[in-house]
Order: sequence, then C-alpha cells, then structure tokens
Amino acid sequence: MSAAGNLVTVLRKLYDEYNDKTPQKLKIVDAFLLYVMLTGIFQFLYCCLVGTFPFNSFLSGFISCVGTFVLGVCLRVQSNPRNRMEFKGISPERAFADFIFANVILHLVVMNFIG
Repeated sequence: MSAAGNLVTVLRKLYDEYNDKTPQKLKIVDAFLLYVMLTGIFQFLYCCLVGTFPFNSFLSGFISCVGTFVLGVCLRVQSNPRNRMEFKGISPERAFADFIFANVILHLVVMNFIG
C-alpha cells in the first residue's frame, strides 16, 4: 500500500473516531475554534497582501483572534469529560462562565487598543 493510501486510511479512522467518541458540545467548541483560526489566518493574509496602514486595527483584530482561540482551547480542555480528574472543582458551566468573563476582559482591552 502506498503512503497516500496509508494517509487516507489514518485520516478516515481519525474522522470516524472523532464522530463516534466526541460529545456534541465539544464538536460545537471545535467548530468555533476552527472559525476563529480561519479568521485569524484570513486577517494575517490580508495584512500581508494589502498592507498594515492602520496597524493598531490589524493588531487588535489579530490579538482578538489569538486570545479568543486560546480561551476557547481552555474551555474545550476544561469541558472535556475525559479531563474530569484534572479539573475536579470546575463544572462545564463554570468553565463556560470563565470563558465568557475572560472574553469580555480581552475584548475590552482590544477595543481600547484599536485607537
């Protein structure tokens, strides 16, 4: 079997395992993380192609994407049922409330930095 065939087999197994064993709530968080990552990539490509005339605006948007992505990953890790032992005192609702609170603080800072 060729390397491409092995890669397809591995990706198919990864996709099937993800669909079967990942809870729906984590899939929603994963979709949000994908959206935020693609938004950050688009902003960076736009900056490279068009320029950074209002540099504070670009930097604010990019920092917003990176910060939101990091906070979303924290939410995903804390909400994952497999990580329940590491986060004994944190319920998924508490993790979501922390995510919202940290996002509010992040975006207040970002809005002040836009200039």
